[in-house]
Amino acid sequence: MNAFEIRGGKTLHGEITPQGAKNEALQILCAALLTDQVVTLSNVPDIADVNTLVEVLDDMGVRVDRPDANTIELQANNVNPEYFLDPEFRKKSGRLRGAVMLAGPMLARFRKAYIPQPGGDKIGRRRLDTHIRGFEKLGVAFNYDADEYLFTLDGSKLHGGSILMEEPSVTGTANLVMAAVLAPGSTVIYNAACEPYVQQLCHMLNQMGAKIHGIGSNFISIEGVETLNGCVHKMRADMIEVGSFIGLAAMTKSAITIKNAGVVHLGIIPDTFAKLGIALEIHGDDIHVPAQDHYRIQKFIDGSILNIYDHPWPGFTPDLLSIILVVATQAKGTVLVHQKMFETRLFFVDKLIDMGAQIVLCDPHRAVVIGLDRQQPLRGIDMVSPDIRAGVALLIAALSAQGKSVIQNIQQIDRGYERIDQRLNALGADIRRV
Repeated sequence: MNAFEIRGGKTLHGEITPQGAKNEALQILCAALLTDQVVTLSNVPDIADVNTLVEVLDDMGVRVDRPDANTIELQANNVNPEYFLDPEFRKKSGRLRGAVMLAGPMLARFRKAYIPQPGGDKIGRRRLDTHIRGFEKLGVAFNYDADEYLFTLDGSKLHGGSILMEEPSVTGTANLVMAAVLAPGSTVIYNAACEPYVQQLCHMLNQMGAKIHGIGSNFISIEGVETLNGCVHKMRADMIEVGSFIGLAAMTKSAITIKNAGVVHLGIIPDTFAKLGIALEIHGDDIHVPAQDHYRIQKFIDGSILNIYDHPWPGFTPDLLSIILVVATQAKGTVLVHQKMFETRLFFVDKLIDMGAQIVLCDPHRAVVIGLDRQQPLRGIDMVSPDIRAGVALLIAALSAQGKSVIQNIQQIDRGYERIDQRLNALGADIRRV
């Protein structure tokens, strides 16, 4: 089953709980390699990317137990470092970018690692320079086999070091932190990513016995230790799902309550949706989005057109720009959506235009959305999901549209969203796997 058939135009209602954070899970799972003791993880999302990474860990000798669907116990006491040269690893790792974060813990604990060409979303070039150059500052030597697209990393001389990252890469920061926690000496990482995912990783590592300071800032200092212990860790709510559900409620004129949303960790996400005129009511850790017939895009203080763009945390996450763009199509007003980080992430806009949206794609990074103010509903069409986030944006558009839509290539959506069709159908949606 690789397509969704959606009959849109239905008003949804009820409560929904976001899954555990996908991007946190991929880091935390890799961190289990840093100890030979048991690591117990809860609120783990049951999604394709996470399950593929768990398969990789199992194949390389990590003991994996699943007491229930969202809890995983890992014990890396019999790891085979040479598994990374196995063609089966190349096949599986090619399906997700998160496999690159296996390198840091493998260097830290076994002093060698391999990185094949990373997989994941085709949303633009995603370089490994930040990872490799950072490892070099920690004494790691590397060799690149251009024929095999394979980096071989030698960490026999791993030591603490001073790293100034050329970009605040989330996966790069996670990789370097995991390599440094068991490296002799002191390490400082400047211009580090400070996303909630990285914060959660650092808190977990400190619980295991690491000595990490500056968590939540862009200057992280680490004192290397000899060994780490096991731990119990719970994933936070996925803030991308929270934002997606806010956008869904607005587009479908639905009253939806998002339970256990992790409100204090959402940063400017609620305020950004509020700029589109979406009303939000926060009750404790829950967000209630009331049904709205209309919502109006704000302007800047000087009266100029609103510009919403992505930026490293605590700026607005690029993973929600596709949702912002879709939601703006039925708002009143105009907004410029500026996707700075990835040069092909706006390439789903043509599907929205085919659905009747008024969007000018200025270039690969910028799109001007002229809101229809519900004067002209979107219409159902057949389309293909190009990546995880665009796939859910198209799903939201289809749920708001008149008539039937079909979304092909939904394995992209399944990579990041747990049972999304079943959970939305419970709110009154009409989504069928075909």
